[in-house]
Order: sequence, then C-alpha cells, then structure tokens
Amino acid sequence: MASLQDYAQEEIVVDATNMKLGRMASYVAKNLIQGKRVVVINAEKAVVTGTKKAILKRYLMLLGRSQKRSIHRPGVWYPRAADKLVWYTIVRMLPKKKPKGRMAASRLRVYVNVPEKYKDAKPVTFEDAKLTSSRSRSGRLIRYMTVEQISRELKGGRLK
Repeated sequence: MASLQDYAQEEIVVDATNMKLGRMASYVAKNLIQGKRVVVINAEKAVVTGTKKAILKRYLMLLGRSQKRSIHRPGVWYPRAADKLVWYTIVRMLPKKKPKGRMAASRLRVYVNVPEKYKDAKPVTFEDAKLTSSRSRSGRLIRYMTVEQISRELKGGRLK
C-alpha cells in the first residue's frame, strides 16, 4: 500500500469560476489520483448546464431519496452548501472502496470565495471545462445555473 510520502505533494489551486462542474470535477479527480493536493477556490461560481427546472429536479430528487440504514436514522444526507456540493461531486468520482481513493479525497480542499492563504496563488484553469460562450456551436443558447444559485434553491427545498 502506498503512503502519503510516496506521492509528490504538489499543490494545485483551481479557480472554478465559469467552469462546468462535471468536467472540472473529472480533471480534479484525475489530479487527486495522481497524488497531487488540489484546492478549489470560488466553488460557488462553477456552473451546471441545463434548464433551471431540469437541474433543480435532479438535485431535489437526490435530496428526496431515502435509504433505510437503521430504524432510528432513515434517510440519505445530501449537501446543500455550495462548497459541499462541489466537494461531493469530485469525491464521488474517486474509488471510495480503495485506499488510494480515500487518500485522494483527504487531499482535496474546496472553498467558497478565495481564502487569504491563496490570494497570491496562480490558479489553474482547465480550458476544456470553461464555459466560454453563451451560445453552442449550433447557435442555441446555453442555459445554466451557478452552484450558488442551486445551493440557494436547495435550502428552500422546493421546485419553482
């Protein structure tokens, strides 16, 4: 089994502003598996593409599902805070039953806004994950919501 010392402790700071959440999460997960420490800043500014109704329907479905773990605690907890939504999106792309995946999850930090420690850091952006235009190649309008908007809607717990 590999220990933390076996991995290169390179730290990558990722700015999530205007990045597609799933695409960014896959790149971050790949870097975590390679042994790098990853810090995601501005997590609330990541975007999820789709119509508002479809996005909220998906997240509210995740909130509403239940699982009977025990008689005393039925239900599955699902995050509502913006940083936790991004954290869980990334961590669920890691192999959770293997030590390598659990160690990778421990190297991930997600922040809303930019902490003082990372004010001077040069953030990395993944060009493939950037939402660069409001129109697709076919000319259709790309609809999206930011993670902050999703978080705000989930705290209300209703579909508008």
